[in-house]
Amino acid sequence: MTVGAQSCDALSGKSFAVYDPATGGELAQVPAAGPEDVDAAVKAARVAFEGQWSALPAIARQNLMLKLADLLEDHGEELAQIETLENGKNVMLSRLIEVQASSEYIRYMAGWATKIYGQTFDVSINVPPGMSYQAQTRKEAVGVVAAITPWNFPLGMAVWKLAPALAAGCTVVLKPAEETPLTSMYLAQLCLDAGFPEGVVNVITGTGEDAGAPLVAHPGVDKITFTGSTSVGKIIGAQAMKDVKPVTLELGGKAPMVMFDDMDLDLLGNAVGIGTMFNTGQTCTSGTRLYIQKGIYEKALEVIAGIAGSLPMGSGLSTANMINPVVSAKHQQHVKSCVARAIEEGATPLLNGVTPNQGYYVAPEIFTNTTQDMSIMRNEVFGPVISVTPFEDGDEAMTLANDTIYGLGASIWTTDVNKVMRYVPKIKAGTVWVNAHNIPDMNMPFGGYKQSGIGREHGAGALENYLETKSVCVAYPA
Repeated sequence: MTVGAQSCDALSGKSFAVYDPATGGELAQVPAAGPEDVDAAVKAARVAFEGQWSALPAIARQNLMLKLADLLEDHGEELAQIETLENGKNVMLSRLIEVQASSEYIRYMAGWATKIYGQTFDVSINVPPGMSYQAQTRKEAVGVVAAITPWNFPLGMAVWKLAPALAAGCTVVLKPAEETPLTSMYLAQLCLDAGFPEGVVNVITGTGEDAGAPLVAHPGVDKITFTGSTSVGKIIGAQAMKDVKPVTLELGGKAPMVMFDDMDLDLLGNAVGIGTMFNTGQTCTSGTRLYIQKGIYEKALEVIAGIAGSLPMGSGLSTANMINPVVSAKHQQHVKSCVARAIEEGATPLLNGVTPNQGYYVAPEIFTNTTQDMSIMRNEVFGPVISVTPFEDGDEAMTLANDTIYGLGASIWTTDVNKVMRYVPKIKAGTVWVNAHNIPDMNMPFGGYKQSGIGREHGAGALENYLETKSVCVAYPA
């Protein structure tokens, strides 16, 4: 782990194993942090925040971040290989998304470090007689940030938290998911190599119970940011409210894809490859509920099934394999149980694919004959499993699309601009794509409606997650 400037084991001496999803074999032993390690990391972050880090001008923060982006690229291939080994994903995705996009995101956020500003404004104070007032706002770093990240995009999610926090002038204690801590541990060392003062970026590794919960509840933490499941997000949100701390939550999804009769059927390849099966379905905005208008339903279903059933499966170290292992044995069992329950409830599976004998693989599956009350339509699977349902008209499609506790992402597929203008406002989701799905951008706010979260990441607004607004009122003789 990295606490202050020290590379250290857990104070208890305990460790736990990280596994290769492609084989089930052990990759590494990493420190199993407990409350005492959390306390040390938070204290290190506090000393840095109140000391050398706060004294640095904004341009210095920007330059350190730009150096970090360069180092990330310099070590990119090693990071990509490690990411694929611990997560299982296609190494091409590790290179393009975990490394390249993360470097670009750091550079993007570095630019905002020098563009933090307040406002001046008129006030209507008229007492006591003979006094005038001038008012302004200051934007100030919130302080020590507790950042907890998921296992589906380990390096990318760490950077999503780290970059805007650093640009704002905060210090960070990062706890990555226990399944995939290795690239975050590497990232902390690169921060020190880039010249960040000790304690600005701390990384502790451990379970949610032993490390995550004490971090969230620590009185020395000023702000919490979490990406993960809705169930855990509710627990973290409750703790944040108990302590009256600001919190950003990016949680689960059950994204609908609404395909009208007039859609360009040539886009079905993108819809399946990127929209549904990307990262083996382990994406919070994955399009898991496909609603297809009846005029094209049979044809579209045939194409979708053909694409999903033909995707090569195997280790992510081969770029040819588009379906890779899911992250862990535990998650493999979860996805398989979702499939089994759907069958028990009467849904019809179309593919019934075969998986390798070793590793944590789940074959792609498509369900038809589903109803809105089935578990496969209600619950997040987070794997290569989708349902396909016909609809009559757009109003019915909107009702079906919004029939969920989630609201993270959605998409509409049509060549009719009138449908776009009519139905985009009706979908309750933080991001609605048109003729695309599952494609974020660093300049486009990202977050959810309903139980998909609180707050937005990306863009200029991401910085606001890590800033406090201070009003300053100056009195002077008229």
